[in-house]
Amino acid sequence: MSVDERLSRVAIVLDHPKDVVNIGGVLRVMKNFGLTDLRLVKPDVFDAYRLEGIAHRTLDLIESCTIHDTLDDALGDTTFVLGTTARARTAGMNYVRPREVAETIAERTMSGTTAILFGREDRGLTNEALDRCHAVAIIPTSDYTSINLAQAALVLAYEVFLAIDGGKEEMPRGRRATRDPTQEELEEAFAALGAGLERIQFFKARKPESVMRTLRTIVARSAPDLRETRLLGAIGYEIGHYLDRKPQS
Repeated sequence: MSVDERLSRVAIVLDHPKDVVNIGGVLRVMKNFGLTDLRLVKPDVFDAYRLEGIAHRTLDLIESCTIHDTLDDALGDTTFVLGTTARARTAGMNYVRPREVAETIAERTMSGTTAILFGREDRGLTNEALDRCHAVAIIPTSDYTSINLAQAALVLAYEVFLAIDGGKEEMPRGRRATRDPTQEELEEAFAALGAGLERIQFFKARKPESVMRTLRTIVARSAPDLRETRLLGAIGYEIGHYLDRKPQS
């Protein structure tokens, strides 16, 4: 099953949302992370025109959004429901962190539709809504625990996206990035750099082998490509060339 198919099996359910701006914020989050199934339970306001103005390029999500009279109707086809709350309220609930439960949601998408349920902005989920949740996520914060609806959706959507997609897209590299250097090319660079430092008497009060060992550690940690490795060597060569060009006093 493709990543897109699995993401389509994650429904975002807003129970009695009161502010169209917050719905728009959730739509933007969904667009960012490939989620396509938005379900609203008796929203105070649903204005497609305003939503498109708030959340640009989400018309497809707005048009596919479903509005339900009851929470049970919105959750009817789901096989796993994750609730959200700022703090633990009732005993006996399975409280989890977003990162750990994201793996569960990712696994469940292989066999059915899952739901991430958010309550009304001013009061959160009711106890009746929490009763329908298989687990309840609490987003860790400092002493100020209040999180905007769209912010909470962002955290959960991000973690679920990573759990399903794995963050497999390769990070961009510099436009001039080259291949990794061979050990022979690294040694050439270190030799040139060491020779240059020797000529400016950098080692006068230091042990050359100790300094070069530290430089090797720094370079290994940064994992330079071939172009960057050659630049290190060029520094050493240029020190020598400069001294050779400089008139002798």
